Amino acid sequence: MLLNLYNIILIPWLILAIISFFLLFKITAPYGKFSNNKFGFLIDYKLGWFIQEIISPLFLFYFFIIGNGEKSIIHWFLILIWIIHYINRSIIFPLRINISSKIPISVICSAIFFNIVNGFINGFHLGSLATFSNDYIFSFNFIFGLLLFLIGALININADNVLIKIKKQSKGYQIPKGKLYNLISCPNYLGEMMEWIGFAFMCWSLPSLLFAIWTIANLFPRALSQHKWYKEKFDYPINRKAIIPYII
Repeated sequence: MLLNLYNIILIPWLILAIISFFLLFKITAPYGKFSNNKFGFLIDYKLGWFIQEIISPLFLFYFFIIGNGEKSIIHWFLILIWIIHYINRSIIFPLRINISSKIPISVICSAIFFNIVNGFINGFHLGSLATFSNDYIFSFNFIFGLLLFLIGALININADNVLIKIKKQSKGYQIPKGKLYNLISCPNYLGEMMEWIGFAFMCWSLPSLLFAIWTIANLFPRALSQHKWYKEKFDYPINRKAIIPYII
């Protein structure tokens, strides 16, 4: 039954990611600085963020652990880095930020739906279908993917630290400065895209590729919206790009 559901979901999930990518150029997801009540009633940002993000590691781990496939150290490593990422995103990050904004319930529900499907297809694949040879850790896919994931995580965390420092000053929105913020408006989004592209290389599976595509579909348009917002609100550095240094 789970295998049938898994096979049915994959292609529609890809199509939905492509549709979302183009739609998000027209409609900016209403959270953070773009939050409003047109998309449903609002709840506390930290609580909503925790609820929507914690779903991902829970569903991933559940469908991984009930799977009847092999579970080598490589499988466990891939599960572990996913869980570590989401512990940071769902628990540590909300506790560190000084923010009193709200998030629409519709955004939370859509994120929960995404995390359920994404956690299921990746957890099921790793727990029931994925096989890795003993020397897979020496392969190009694994080494390159791991390096990309780690670099992306470092970029993401450093970018978050800059934003958290600004929010703790309680002076409202400011132009982020330092490190990659001198080159692009959204290094936090660039870092997260790099993480899941790297993860896709390590897993070398359709579900992990779909996760990377979904991440790009969500964050690339939002980075352009953030960049436009900064340019409209501030006397913004003209050489700073949105998401890819020197290019876009």
